[in-house]
Amino acid sequence: MIRVLICDDHSIVRDGLKRILAATTDVQVAGEAASGEAALPLVKANDYDVVMLDMSMPGLSGLDLIKRLLAEKPKLRILVLSMHGEQQYAVRALKAGAAGYLSKDSASEVLLGALRKIAAGGRHLGEAAAALLLAGDKPPHEKLSDREFEVMRLLVEGLGPTEIAARLHLSVKTVSTHKTRILEKLELGGTAELVRYALEHRLV
Repeated sequence: MIRVLICDDHSIVRDGLKRILAATTDVQVAGEAASGEAALPLVKANDYDVVMLDMSMPGLSGLDLIKRLLAEKPKLRILVLSMHGEQQYAVRALKAGAAGYLSKDSASEVLLGALRKIAAGGRHLGEAAAALLLAGDKPPHEKLSDREFEVMRLLVEGLGPTEIAARLHLSVKTVSTHKTRILEKLELGGTAELVRYALEHRLV
């Protein structure tokens, strides 16, 4: 039996996932959490086979959460379920230690196949993520640190430094420093050019 922890801040998503998994005979929903902060003690106290994890939740989320969960249980298998396309986060999630990445608009059969493959020790990659991993010439945004990439994504979504600081639990000064470094690394002149870059590289 594959013991699964569902971690997503939307109860309707958790309910939908539970219904999909309840129709199987080899998967058991052994726990659920509405935030990264709630998931950490559950993982510490229980033995799950797979964590199904939303990439974007308030507070602790995304790449930081993947690393924290694996620090607690190095053998834990993590399947990221995200509204963000593979071009945005898949490679970074896998490099952080996730075993698979799946878009939330995937069919339930694909989800179950990915879950079973990951639980058996494999990895699940979509075609876009596999192509990115195999690509020899890396685009400029691959030079960004994980934190810089998070800040870039939020800037492109239209959030200001104060909002980003609150979302990522950083100081406004730190966010401004990250923004400066992002523009330097991408050789861009400002936020408008950053948005155009993100659109051209399908990061939004």
